[in-house]
Amino acid sequence: MTLFDPDLAPAAEAGTEAGRRGADPGRRGADPRGHGTDPAHRDSAAAVRLRLTVAYSGEGFRGFAAQPGQRTVAGELAKAITTVTGASVELGCAGRTDAGVHATGQVVHVDVPPGTDADRVVRSVNAMLGPKVVIREASIVSRGFDARRSALSRRYRYLILEADAPDPLLAPIAWLVAGPLDLRAMTAAADALLGEHDFRAFCRRVPGTPAGTPIHRRVIDARFSRVPVPAGELGDGARLLRFDIEAVSFCHQMVRSIVGVLVDVGRGRRRVSDVTWLLGSGDRSRGGVLAPPHGLCLTAVAYPS
Repeated sequence: MTLFDPDLAPAAEAGTEAGRRGADPGRRGADPRGHGTDPAHRDSAAAVRLRLTVAYSGEGFRGFAAQPGQRTVAGELAKAITTVTGASVELGCAGRTDAGVHATGQVVHVDVPPGTDADRVVRSVNAMLGPKVVIREASIVSRGFDARRSALSRRYRYLILEADAPDPLLAPIAWLVAGPLDLRAMTAAADALLGEHDFRAFCRRVPGTPAGTPIHRRVIDARFSRVPVPAGELGDGARLLRFDIEAVSFCHQMVRSIVGVLVDVGRGRRRVSDVTWLLGSGDRSRGGVLAPPHGLCLTAVAYPS
C-alpha cells in the first residue's frame, strides 16, 4: 500500500475514488456553473463525449462545482477545455467535492466538438492548469455515459498524521492529531458503518427537506490502515494513518463527520459502541468534531465493466 494509490480497488471495476450533494444519485445532475443544465440533455447531437479522470489539489479552490465569482476546479477546467476546443463546454462529475478537498480519481464527462483529439486535450489542459489540476486519462465514451448517474460507488481516503509536531510536506494533505490514538478501537468502531444506515447524525441536512428526513446511504467498505514510513522520517512515535471508505453515494460532510467521531474514539473520548448509537440517534448535533477538509481525497469511482 502506498500513500497516493488505493490499496483496495472499489467493489466494482473502477473508472480509469464529502463529496457534496452531487455524489448523491438521487439528485439530478447540475451544470458546474450553477445553471442546472445536464450535459447529457444538451441539443448537440453531433458532439463527442469524453470521459476524464482528473486529479487536483483542493487548496485554493472553493470546491469542485463552479460558483459565480469563486475560483473552483470545474470553473478552471471548463475554461481550459473551452480554450483548447474553441467551444463552450459544461461538465458533469462523479462527486462535487467541497472547498479544500482533494482528488486523485475524480471522473468527469464533457461534450466536445466532433474531431476533438482527446490526447491533445490532455496535453494542453495539463500545460495550462498543472500541477494544481491534471487530467490523468481521457477517452471517448458513448453519449449514455454520465459520470454521476453511471457510477456504482465512490471511494474516499482520509489521512491523519498522529504526531506532536506538524510535517511540512504532509501538512497540506493530512490532519495533524496529537497521540496517542487507539488504532484498534478506531478500526472496531468503523465496522459499525458497514451496510445501509440512516446517516443523519453524520450529514448536513439537504436544503429544502423537512427536519427528520432520513438520509440512507450504503457503505461497502470502511477501514483504517497504517501507511509505512521509514523509521524516524516523521519524528519519534509519529504515525501516518489512512482511513478508506467506499459507499454507493455520500451525503454532505459525511466522511469528515465520520472521521471526527472515529478520532474521538481513538482518543478515548467516545466508546466503540458510540458509532452504532449515533447511527440510531439520527441527531446531527451529537456528531462531534468535523475533521478538516484538507485530509480528505476522492480516490476512485467505480463503474460497470
